Amino acid sequence: MGSHTDSTEPTELPTPTTPAGREGLTALLADPASAVVALDFDGTLAPIVADPEQARAHPDAVPALAALAPRLAAVAVVTGRPAGVAVRYGGFAGVPGLEHLAVLGHYGAERWEAGTGEVTAPPPDPGVAAARAELPGLLDSVGAWRGTWIEEKGRAVAVHTRRADDPQAAFEALRAPLIRLADRHGLIVEPGRMVLELRPPGVDKGVALTEYVREVGASAVLYAGDDLGDLPAFAAVGKLRSDGVPGLLVCSGSTEVAELAERADLVVDGPAGVVALLRSLAARLG
Repeated sequence: MGSHTDSTEPTELPTPTTPAGREGLTALLADPASAVVALDFDGTLAPIVADPEQARAHPDAVPALAALAPRLAAVAVVTGRPAGVAVRYGGFAGVPGLEHLAVLGHYGAERWEAGTGEVTAPPPDPGVAAARAELPGLLDSVGAWRGTWIEEKGRAVAVHTRRADDPQAAFEALRAPLIRLADRHGLIVEPGRMVLELRPPGVDKGVALTEYVREVGASAVLYAGDDLGDLPAFAAVGKLRSDGVPGLLVCSGSTEVAELAERADLVVDGPAGVVALLRSLAARLG
């Protein structure tokens, strides 16, 4: 990832490489008060780390969001993490300028509003607990226990391979057994950057983003992400565009997820690049 620039010097606003992206950016700049900016957390606002519990937002992310948010209709963080965890790791609570921030956690199954400080959510899916109980035995049976570990996510459960001797080999060895486990319990498997997550179907970042944009009544949307889990949100922006809502797709650059970069209108240099983009937008709208 690139190093972050000095917070007093906003970089020039980059130009999207696609006509649709340029249209999205133009629409956002023309009427920011009816635009939504939505962002993934891990890999987008926070650098990817070996231990997800150590993830924290880029040090300039919250100041950049706080400078930009008052000029927009809404800002949302859309994440697979529990909403409360993302709020804590992001440092989003009680920040002047972020009074209307929403964190859509567990792919939109949970929602935290800065205005109330409360998380709202439906009951968890019992299939997640059932699958979680079987995971240790499954990992042992396929010889993938060493270096892999299980992350409890409440409404989902994830198996990480980043610490394994050969992370990619462990990831591939686990994919099929975890899909079979998920199928038995009515769940789906969401692959990510050296992580396989088991969660209920019918909830993804695309659904969450679409519902939020429509709720706000936004006339333009920017979405930034870095991982395979962000592809549904990219697809949602594509559908919103076809429905007359201009959009800008930003990839927080990673060599691990080329597919996202290929679909993006703009690729920036990881969380530092996302922060620079947010600061440049705030400066332009200021």
